[in-house]
Amino acid sequence: MHDTDLLLATGNPGKRAEFQTLLGGLRLRLHTLDDSVPECDEPFATFIENALAKARHASGHAGRPALADDSGLCVRALDGAPGVRSARFAPPVAGEAALPRVEQDARNNALLLQRLQGVGDRRAHFVCVLVAVRGVDDPEPLVAHGWLHGHVALQAAGTAGFGYDPLFVLPQQGLTLAQLEPQHKNRISHRARAAGQMAQLLQAFWGVAPSAQHQSI
Repeated sequence: MHDTDLLLATGNPGKRAEFQTLLGGLRLRLHTLDDSVPECDEPFATFIENALAKARHASGHAGRPALADDSGLCVRALDGAPGVRSARFAPPVAGEAALPRVEQDARNNALLLQRLQGVGDRRAHFVCVLVAVRGVDDPEPLVAHGWLHGHVALQAAGTAGFGYDPLFVLPQQGLTLAQLEPQHKNRISHRARAAGQMAQLLQAFWGVAPSAQHQSI
């Protein structure tokens, strides 16, 4: 039985490795975009629309099935912000070049704490939406969701992870995501939960086979 080719709508090899692990129970051969493919716009107000746009964009350029994700942090007291703008929550300074990710993350976190100063309700959740399409005009895209609920800390803690991880507290553990071991985080994350749901959809609707290891369990 052959592996199914699936293009990830990213050029990031780290994300490929992450999804290789998350979808490791399936016979998939994962590919990433090359540098010749222009970046896809994400102008929409919802995660699902942005993920679908990225999946169609990638599939259209590569001519093969594609998988895309859109993720972010939604804070109740901020009416769902940063939401789809989580990666670019802190606006750029006029005339300033694009910041390295670490610096943008720091500014995003500082702005989030500023917006929540004096706010008692700090409930928040991470969301991940995964969309898979067979082709650019696929009328039946597969859509999976994953959530992780917690609250925003009063100050950052922990050195692992990235983005809002140092501010996102898991109530049961009393720790931020940045204080968890990476293996633990990856088991419970919103992306892992969405990937688990997507794995079921790929098997049920596309006929993707489980890996030999999982067949023997």
